Amino acid sequence: MLRFLQMRRCSAGALLRSPNPSPAAAPLILHPRAFSAGGTASSSSVSDADVRKYLGYFALVLGCGAATYYSFPLPDGAKHKKAQIFRYAPLPEDLHTVTNWSGTHEVHTRVFLQPESIEELEATVREAHEKRSRIRPVGSGLSPNGIGLQRAGMVNLALMDKVLEVDKEARRVRVQAGARVSQLVDALREHGLTLQNFASIREQQVGGIVQVGAHGTGANLPPIDEQIVSMKLVTPAKGTIEVSREKDPELFYLARCGLGGLGVVAEVTIQCVERHELVEHTFVSNIKEIKNNHKKWLAENKHIKYLWIPYTDTVVVVRCNPLSKWKGQPKLESKYGKNDALQHIRELCCDSLKKYRGGESIDDSEINQLSFTELRDKLLALDPLNKDHVKKVNQAEADFWQKSEGYRVGWSDEILGFDCGGQQWVSETCFPVGTLAKPSMRDLEYIEKLKQVIESEGIPAPAPIEQRWTASSRSLMSPASSSERDEIFSWVGIIMYLPTTDARQRKQITEEFFNYRHLAQSKLWDEYAAYEHWAKIEIPKDKDELAALQARLRKRFPIEAYNKARKELDPYRILSNGMLEKLFPLSETVLQRPGEFFLLAGPFNAHQQVLQIRRHPVPSGRRSPLPRVRLRGGKRRVNAHRHQLPLQERRRLPDVRGRVPRREEYQAKMPTQFARGALDRQCGRRRGSP
Repeated sequence: MLRFLQMRRCSAGALLRSPNPSPAAAPLILHPRAFSAGGTASSSSVSDADVRKYLGYFALVLGCGAATYYSFPLPDGAKHKKAQIFRYAPLPEDLHTVTNWSGTHEVHTRVFLQPESIEELEATVREAHEKRSRIRPVGSGLSPNGIGLQRAGMVNLALMDKVLEVDKEARRVRVQAGARVSQLVDALREHGLTLQNFASIREQQVGGIVQVGAHGTGANLPPIDEQIVSMKLVTPAKGTIEVSREKDPELFYLARCGLGGLGVVAEVTIQCVERHELVEHTFVSNIKEIKNNHKKWLAENKHIKYLWIPYTDTVVVVRCNPLSKWKGQPKLESKYGKNDALQHIRELCCDSLKKYRGGESIDDSEINQLSFTELRDKLLALDPLNKDHVKKVNQAEADFWQKSEGYRVGWSDEILGFDCGGQQWVSETCFPVGTLAKPSMRDLEYIEKLKQVIESEGIPAPAPIEQRWTASSRSLMSPASSSERDEIFSWVGIIMYLPTTDARQRKQITEEFFNYRHLAQSKLWDEYAAYEHWAKIEIPKDKDELAALQARLRKRFPIEAYNKARKELDPYRILSNGMLEKLFPLSETVLQRPGEFFLLAGPFNAHQQVLQIRRHPVPSGRRSPLPRVRLRGGKRRVNAHRHQLPLQERRRLPDVRGRVPRREEYQAKMPTQFARGALDRQCGRRRGSP
């Protein structure tokens, strides 16, 4: 290459500027001139040095690029990562990686605390409060949206898992919040007690299942938070407090479904029921039969749910009732055996593997060992976004349930569980559907419209669409909250599985799921007053969508009362995280009405001084004047609303000198910037352009 560059340079000649350029011609005219023999050696010597220098630069840049490419921490399953020159840098020993069960949310933190007693928990919360450091309560990490995750720090009560007291006569149990539901049920068994209802799985911590408003199914049974009689909260500002229906009922009903934002739940007292057996009857139906029997089935069955299978007419009905009330002996023998029920989906799995993987050998024995949900995951992993492929999988699922009809008998904690499948994205909404005496039938209308959306938009929607029911809850932040005790609510969950570890494929599934969810939201949620489960709500990235979500939540829930309690119990928000801050922003909002411009009153985090807000009329034809904000004990004005407004809500507001800033948005400031010096500069001691 060096010789090639020398030859090109020697043969090109010199480039000289024309002595008499024509105005009409190009401004620069180039003329070739051959080098003299005497100058060739010197020029060639200089050229060799330059070429070597630039080749060295090129090699350096190329080497840096290769090192960056092969050392960048890409996912293990990335197909384009062909080789690995360098190993990934190991994470620091003090850095914890916390991931939710579905692998959809993850944080790295250096603060992951696990106190072993309530005294340690109190000391932990007190220290965090004094240092203004965040420690978000996190449970088992089962929430699909990772509501308990916080990069700044977390506190987990897995080591506080003791059953403290069982009152057999009153049928109550006092238990530490870190105990898992399965542990609690095992401890209650020897006392002849159990919980009134269960969610799909039993691995949640007691504190977590209560705080997010989890639920089971049964139109006569409320969500699980209604079983809570009293709670012990460890709060940053007020220490350990106990709330119940008798002690501070207003805070009790607010904190029972408090999302971990009002205090760390340390202990709960739960109302139990006698341990009992259930008969589960599973059968396949269709929309016509369900419409004819829906009202009767809701009223007659203690537990009932529908599993709708998209792109089919199949609806799987699962109903459970106490064995003591069952008439006659249930027929426990199914018409088909396990292998018969799985035959169709196994055949589809073998055929699909041959189609998508060509000549790859298929191990039938391995396929025969897989359960139904594992077979479904294996099938969906082959082509999860192909509508025709998903329809075949759904049809195989319908065939499986048709051959799985029958009865089974077991204890309630064993029967009410449900195999949800592998990692997944899920969105579940809750909406009112009348009363048991007069069901509105809007729950079936919702499903019919949802299936129409799926089919018209060609969404590759897997099964099932799970539909359950509960009675109302008195917890103010529960999606099933209602003052009407006889009102019932329907819960509908849509799903997309993440059956692969390939990062690109998971991203594509995620994008398709959020399109699916958006279509359901835009076409159904407002019409049916449907609100998402707190453990399954996702924060929009778009600021307009976030503002719409905040406004929508304010219509349904007592957000002002919740935020007021947060300010009293956790003034520095050490128990909060990004999700809570975005759903329930504590910053003051500037409102503008005809003829006035004012700020909502609230604490200003500068030496804990309180703002006194004055309202001033806006003269016609003039800009909104600066709100006169006084700090208690001082006379200086401060344009506080710039700091108080969230970034997405900041507008063109006048500064302390009455000028409108040139920029519409400002970088969010940390609370430490509200120091006296910052206030003095803002008040005019150090004036300057904004």
